[in-house]
Order: sequence, then structure tokens, then C-alpha cells
Amino acid sequence: MRAPEMDAAPLLSPQAAADLLYQAHQTGQPVPPLRGRLAVGDGDGAYQIQELNTRRWLAEGRRLVGRKIGLTSRAVQAQLGVDQPDFGMLFADMAVGDGEPIPPGRLIQPKVEAEVALVLGRDLTHAHHTFADLIRATEYVLPALEVVDSRIAGWDIKFLDTVADNASSGLFVLGGQPRRLADVDLAACGMELLAGQEVLSRGNGRACLGHPLNAAVWLANVMARCGRPLRAGDVVLTGALGPMVQARPGEAYVARIEGLGEVRALFG
Repeated sequence: MRAPEMDAAPLLSPQAAADLLYQAHQTGQPVPPLRGRLAVGDGDGAYQIQELNTRRWLAEGRRLVGRKIGLTSRAVQAQLGVDQPDFGMLFADMAVGDGEPIPPGRLIQPKVEAEVALVLGRDLTHAHHTFADLIRATEYVLPALEVVDSRIAGWDIKFLDTVADNASSGLFVLGGQPRRLADVDLAACGMELLAGQEVLSRGNGRACLGHPLNAAVWLANVMARCGRPLRAGDVVLTGALGPMVQARPGEAYVARIEGLGEVRALFG
């Protein structure tokens, strides 16, 4: 009789896991969850997988234009068993114009969430940044919709799955009316996410670690330590202001954020 361990599938190397996610991204066919199948089963290993695909995409000519912050809600952190946010890369080909149709089939299983976007006017290269550093570095703010997606089948994710999968990034839409940071109370700004006249999600800036700039400080520190510091011109999606909603074909989603205006994502 064969020993039970001989029947077990071999654990995935970081490169093998990155290849699976890359193929899912290319084909639109999701893969089973990675957790429990990884040779490096911790957060650092998951970021190693993310970085392997980041390097591959950059080598293929994709342009890095910013970062997204995920898991800024304490409730979602508790659900996934972590005590900190995560991050993913934003590439230029992920940007969709305000109200520009998103073709059917471009994403696998999209969901929508409303966020505050920062556009930076200065590099952030220190090992430790302050709230004041982020105030100085923010050139302007915009309302944003992040269209999240998962290459993991059925959104069956935990922390390792989403981090390896570029923090479940999909697309992002920025509003077209920039505002100065001094003119907006980012912590208090209320948000409504609507489809037609139906309000699907509500929240405010305090959902992002108490203030969107708190999330941005965390990101700036982590990215400097990772060797990919935030640069002038980068877009930073600071995290969901309220619960995400399932995207339906043919539907238009409008996020209204107090002091920032509105932004729209249209699904073809």
C-alpha cells in the first residue's frame, strides 16, 4: 500500500502559483484557491507571487501608474483573519474613463466599490512617513470606483489568495473634477453607491482605517520597504468607503462622495 503522503499533490512553488494566476488573467478562467497549496504559505510568500507577476507584466510593457489598498475595513480584516490592509498594483490598462462602457467578458466576476483616490505630486521614499508627509504629497483627490475582480473561483478567498492575486484588482474609474485636499474633509465625507435610484452601499471616509490618509501612510511605508516607493503622478486608491456590490451586466453604477462629486462605471 502506498503511503498517504505519496498521494498528496505537490505544493506549488511561488513561480507555479504565479503562472496559474497569470493564465487565469489571460484566459478568463478562474482557478481554485491557492491557500493550503503553496510551498510558502504566509503573507510574504503571497506578496512574492504578486511580485513575480508584476515583473512579468512590466516586462511585457504594462505601465505601473499607482497602487490600491485593500482590507481597510476592520470587519473585513477580521473575516480574513488579518490585522492589516493589503496592496496591489495599478497598471495604465486598468484605467477606464468616467462613464466609459466596460465590455462584457473583460472581467471574470466583477464587483464595485466606491473609494477616494489620491494623485501624488511628490515622491514618497522615506522608511517612515507621517500624516503631514501625505498631506504635502497629495496634489489632488478624486472620487473613484474600483472594479475588483478575482482569478480565484467563486471569490473563495482568504488573505493569501487575494494578495497573490494582486489584491483582487480589476479596473478603476476616476472622476474628472479634481479637488484640493484642503477643501474636503476626507474622514467625514459621506458616500452613496447607486444603480439607478437604488442605493446599494453607504459609508464614509472613516471606513478607511479612520481616515483615507491613514491608509495612504501605511501604503507609503510598505512600498518604500518593498523597493517600489510611491512616485509623483501615482494614483492611490485608499480603500472602500462602504460594502462592495456585485456588478450586473448592462447596469450603471454611480458613486457620490460628499465634497468630491460623482463617478460612474457602466457595464456593457
